[in-house]
Amino acid sequence: MIHLAEETVALARRLAKAQGLSMEDAIRQAIEQSAREAGVAPESGHRRDLSVGAVAARKARIDRIVEEIAVMPVLDRRSPGEIMDDLNAL
Repeated sequence: MIHLAEETVALARRLAKAQGLSMEDAIRQAIEQSAREAGVAPESGHRRDLSVGAVAARKARIDRIVEEIAVMPVLDRRSPGEIMDDLNAL
C-alpha cells in the first residue's frame, strides 16, 4: 500500500472527477503520460486501456490537439498539388 499526502489525494480526486475517470485510472494515465514524455517505454505486453473512461480521455486529448492545430496560421497558401509540383521539380 502506498501512503500519499492528503494534498496529493485531493488533487488526484479532482483530476479524476474532471476527466470522468476513477481515481486509479486518472493516476495511471497521468503517470503513463509522464513516462512517455520522459521516454520511458511501457512494459512489454502492455495493452491499451479500452475502458469507456480511457477512450474518452484519449479522445479529449486528441480534440485539444486538433483545436490547437486549427488556430495555427497557414504559412503556405499553395494547394497541396502546387507544393508537390515544386518538390518534384527539385
